[in-house]
Amino acid sequence: MTDFSVAYRGKKVLVTGHTGFKGSWLSLWLQSLGADVVGYALSPETEPSHLTLLDLDMVSVKGDIRDFSHLQRLIKDVQPEIIFHLAAQPLVRRSYREPVETFETNVMGTVNVLEACRQTPSVRAIVNITSDKCYENREWVWGYRENDPMGGYDPYSASKGAAELVSAAYRRSYFNNAEYGKIHETLLATCRAGNVIGGGDWSEDRLIPDIVRAVTAKEAVTIRSPNATRPWQHVLDALSGYLLLGQKLLEGQSEFADAWNFGPSDEDVLTVKEMCSLFEKEWERTRFNFSKETPRLHEAGLLKLDCSKAHTLLNWRGRWHAQEAVIATAEWYRAYIETGKILSREQLKKWMDT
Repeated sequence: MTDFSVAYRGKKVLVTGHTGFKGSWLSLWLQSLGADVVGYALSPETEPSHLTLLDLDMVSVKGDIRDFSHLQRLIKDVQPEIIFHLAAQPLVRRSYREPVETFETNVMGTVNVLEACRQTPSVRAIVNITSDKCYENREWVWGYRENDPMGGYDPYSASKGAAELVSAAYRRSYFNNAEYGKIHETLLATCRAGNVIGGGDWSEDRLIPDIVRAVTAKEAVTIRSPNATRPWQHVLDALSGYLLLGQKLLEGQSEFADAWNFGPSDEDVLTVKEMCSLFEKEWERTRFNFSKETPRLHEAGLLKLDCSKAHTLLNWRGRWHAQEAVIATAEWYRAYIETGKILSREQLKKWMDT
């Protein structure tokens, strides 16, 4: 797998949702590669914020992807060559409370991004980040493949399935691979990653941020679904898939303009309780209360991705297994809480050297 040392150097890149967890790590990585990065997002929703702590020297535009006219003006002004679309309402439980916001942001926000790109000839590549929860979850032991049906029980999952359908429609109607280089010059792909972990995430209702908040408060953290199984991976592994895919699109390789899973190996598909055990070994101050009650709101119990397509055609694989991902994540938070040090740049270099 490439180190992207040349692919993004000097490229004008727009990242939507750069104030979020994955978006901030992606912005850091792109800058380190010599890209000219512009971010478009709402203000950070958490305090502290990973993006704020990174203090990147980049253009950061405050905006809402639901505001089409503002977004359209920005994209025309920036004239990006590639767009990584990460802006979203990313939380399942919040989607139950705010279904309209979730669908407006994740579905119509995606429509707005793609439509603005369609009207901006400089855009040669679009990488739309959705979710592993876009699939119709049948609670089976097999990993979902890219051609499995879209679905979603809760508003968040359904909105991500819908965002995939929107992307497929735009690809067929306006960015058709067979017509690339003839009537258009834009390639569009979508990415479905597993549960990402890493330093700098303070979102609500996520396992690692909940643990860190409890440790900071010297309390035990209550785990509501200890037996739920998820594909866990470090944020840098997921982002490496996005960057690799973006590189292929920028190179004009139209066969890669498609949907892609980026998840961990089978041995890293672990229960929440198993992840807690790994984290406890790295941070002795961690204490857990495992709930025996059935959660009031439905969340998927078993979720797994089949990444054979990325392994075979992109030659992509994650570099850090779950234990290594947990070690890096615990190390990041411990350094920040105990000394105020931000390890993101060091960990990116370590990942690159792995």
